[in-house]
Amino acid sequence: MSHQTPAQLPRGRPRSFDMEAAVERAMGVFWSRGYHATALPDLLRATKLSRGSLYAAFGDKHSLFLRALDRYIADALTRMDIELDPRSEPVDGLRAYLAGYVDRTSGANGRRGCLLVAAAMELAGQDSEVSRRIASFFKAMEARVADTLSRAKAAGKLADGVEPSSAARILVCFVEGLRVVGKTAPARITSQATVDALLDRFIK
Repeated sequence: MSHQTPAQLPRGRPRSFDMEAAVERAMGVFWSRGYHATALPDLLRATKLSRGSLYAAFGDKHSLFLRALDRYIADALTRMDIELDPRSEPVDGLRAYLAGYVDRTSGANGRRGCLLVAAAMELAGQDSEVSRRIASFFKAMEARVADTLSRAKAAGKLADGVEPSSAARILVCFVEGLRVVGKTAPARITSQATVDALLDRFIK
């Protein structure tokens, strides 16, 4: 008598949605509304998920927000790595890096603001996970800018007396300040003039 091996049933239900796309849509909601003002129904509408699917995939609202913040930070660091490519001339890299902030802080782009800055203002003082991520991002940004400034110094392109690590800290504070000022939707020419004035103090 032959014995048939019972068919193996799949474990659990396979997810039928793109998790990264869902994170990106949730990021847009948090970015527009802020963490506390974002309600579960907002996230369900944006991600097109049921309550059960959202909780099964991401846990809860806070966990989904952290995923969205991680996505935002990863995108920002990838962009910086392109702008500050060590294979390019360091001063060109700095100009590209600052030009990106001019784009993001002018007109309608500026009015939208920065998810990271908004999260810092709303949550960093009371949420250790958010605070850790933001501090880590600023440290990573500062390190990348300092490396670029060091290469500029080695090439004889920095103004006398400019120290790369201190200048990097100033630039990070400057660009994040631009994001705040950008909420007033300044004209592009205004943001560009401000960037040029600062960079001219650092390079020859």
